[in-house]
Amino acid sequence: MAHDRAGKPARPEDLEDLAHLVTAFYSRVPDPSDPAQQVVFGTSGHRGSSLDCAFNESHILAITQAIAEYRASHDITGPLFLGRDTHALSEPAWTTALEVLAANGVTIAIDSRDGYTPTPAVSHAILRFNSSGAMAQADGIVVTPSHNPPRDGGFKYNPPHGGPADSKVTDAIAARANELMRNGLEGVKRVTVGQALSTSVERYDYLDIYVADLPNVLNLDAIRGAGISIGADPLGGASVHYWGEIGDRHDLDLTVVNPTVDATFRFMMLDTDGKIRMDCSSPNAMASLIAAKNAYDISTGNDADADRHGIVTPDGGLMNPNHFLAVAIDYLVANRIGWDALTKVGKTVVTSSMIDRVVSVLGRELYEVPVGFKWFVPGLFNGTLAFGGEESAGASFLRMDGGVWSTDKDGIVLALLASEIAAVTGQSPSSRYSELEKRYGSPAYARIDAAATSAQKAVLADLSAEQVTATELAGEKITATLTKAPGNGAAIGGLKVTTDSAWFAARPSGTEDKYKIYAESFKGPDHLKLVQDAAQELVGEALRARA
Repeated sequence: MAHDRAGKPARPEDLEDLAHLVTAFYSRVPDPSDPAQQVVFGTSGHRGSSLDCAFNESHILAITQAIAEYRASHDITGPLFLGRDTHALSEPAWTTALEVLAANGVTIAIDSRDGYTPTPAVSHAILRFNSSGAMAQADGIVVTPSHNPPRDGGFKYNPPHGGPADSKVTDAIAARANELMRNGLEGVKRVTVGQALSTSVERYDYLDIYVADLPNVLNLDAIRGAGISIGADPLGGASVHYWGEIGDRHDLDLTVVNPTVDATFRFMMLDTDGKIRMDCSSPNAMASLIAAKNAYDISTGNDADADRHGIVTPDGGLMNPNHFLAVAIDYLVANRIGWDALTKVGKTVVTSSMIDRVVSVLGRELYEVPVGFKWFVPGLFNGTLAFGGEESAGASFLRMDGGVWSTDKDGIVLALLASEIAAVTGQSPSSRYSELEKRYGSPAYARIDAAATSAQKAVLADLSAEQVTATELAGEKITATLTKAPGNGAAIGGLKVTTDSAWFAARPSGTEDKYKIYAESFKGPDHLKLVQDAAQELVGEALRARA
């Protein structure tokens, strides 16, 4: 059930006490024996709140020392590109990381304008340095909890390939960080921020270099020539100064809808659960931009670190992320003549199968992977994957010439792509999706949650396909039962079942006593409900069989 104020403006009582939040970062000491207070890397780094002893200075000291030791053991001796978003805990954590990195002899590349740094700009910087012919390799850290509420902090590591670190790397970093915490942070090196700035810092103009390179990944001439009017809302995040510079530098009809930066994010509409959350794929969080949808040809939103995109059109409102990904793929494959015909198109196992149908007709190979953008990194890096996208509104794609642009999600480029599509085709992305529905069908897609104990979640994560004996799903023959992704053979961490016109995927929640059911049906909402009910029954049977 949606909160009764979902989609409504935040009130004073909804706002975080920032002084209290930052004080807790420094004053509260986590208990390293408590799993909830340990370092844990999810799909996008370590996240938590200082108020819960889940994101405190101790965590950042330990994680940064572990990263410094990891890079030393892997001969990563180039600069480390360090960025941060606009969350209240990001600057304190950024400063602490700077102190530890400098003490470990690491050269740190920080923003020359002392500004905020979107995740894609950090990925771009790493790749640019590592392709320059330098003998040493660079890596990076982005201090961000992405779209999470204002009380949260986040910390993620990007190795020399420029994208999110894989589980092998993050498991090693987390294990060492927790060891350091258990030992009272003995072994953590640290200097003052003044010493770090005077001895170990290089200045890098993330904004200028990223914005100047955009014509190599997007057809900005077409946007300018068609006079597409763009309303860009950074949602108070790290892209705030980037959008104004993009408009000025490339002479676009672009308005920064809300240039305000305020770590309480008081200007946001409340999300579905009544919390402030910078989720640019949420109709409730994006309610103000949707209400003004007729003001621009294309309106866009980004989350706090700009790795996600939200697309609003006058004729369609906020596009479902699955819908825009399908439109983007359909358009890009037809209009990027510099892309090799053998490059694949990537999606996660919980992303709409509309993409499967589009990719099949385009004559491309689909590359389906588990949840997490890290699975797209190798293909984007070596140019064998033209596009990688996930249902949570994160994606990236290759340059015009087929070279790597970013190996992390780039919400700025995807947002601009919506304007390119409108400029080149004369249709809004929403209209383009309607045409795809006429060709391939109109799928109904939803995610629901079901209760599960910790033991049941562990069983679900470790299921084998052979343990599922059902042959039918919602009146249709089951065509595949998967516990490994078809694209790379990696474990899904759950189960996916498909039929000719529908599918569901079940994955355990990492933090709550429930599992998530993603489902889709090309037979409409009523059949989707049957698929969801059948999914809970089928998963329940499999869990009972393993009990």
